[in-house]
Amino acid sequence: MRQDEIWGVEAAQRYDTPGTGMFAPEVLGPTVDRLAELAGDGPALEFAIGTGRVAVPLAGRGVPVTGIELSPAMVDRLRTKADEETIPVLVGDMTTTVAPGRYPLVYLVYNTISNLLTQAEQVECFRNAARHLTPGGRFVIELWVPELRKLPPGQQATVWHTEPGYIGLDTYDVLRQHVVSHHFRFGAGTEAQLFRSPHRYIWPAELDLMAQLAGFELEARHADWSGAEFTADSRSHVSVYRIPR
Repeated sequence: MRQDEIWGVEAAQRYDTPGTGMFAPEVLGPTVDRLAELAGDGPALEFAIGTGRVAVPLAGRGVPVTGIELSPAMVDRLRTKADEETIPVLVGDMTTTVAPGRYPLVYLVYNTISNLLTQAEQVECFRNAARHLTPGGRFVIELWVPELRKLPPGQQATVWHTEPGYIGLDTYDVLRQHVVSHHFRFGAGTEAQLFRSPHRYIWPAELDLMAQLAGFELEARHADWSGAEFTADSRSHVSVYRIPR
């Protein structure tokens, strides 16, 4: 499964869920608040900007946002919300595509660095962030913590979420640190829809080493965008890396 094939027109149409899921105010509000605080008076660059879930409200807060996005279908969806002048977007890979200018903030949210399926590509993502930052600039990553403690020996899958009409499960290849997320949606009948996406999971310590290779220092790590303490039981983290002045 190639990423440019996964994030096509159908995926872009399903991606937006106004008011619920990733778009719920309690999820999106703290994200935008924290990023606006980190951007200060400067512009921000979003890697994998998608349909503008974060960029549109962040731009509405007065932060100029530029994006890089691999999927033209996702950009088309974004364009129904903001034009090119309001939120410029370059179509390309976040490991190599270079946006004009320098930024005090580059950010990559909602586990998207794991869409890069090799360690080398993930390191290059850090390096691409570094080349866009001003001295003292920050790279912010939101990422889940691998749930291998839930994976007994010999078992290859875990169910990570269930709710009426939806089941989410992950299948693991622990040799390659690969996981495929399966999203099953169904109604009252016998038919169901399946959406799958491959990822390479990253431990926090490995992520920190990638950052060091690109010249970053870890400035802060919390369990969420509101600043909750990161602990051994945290399921995800928001990590802020900084380029020394």
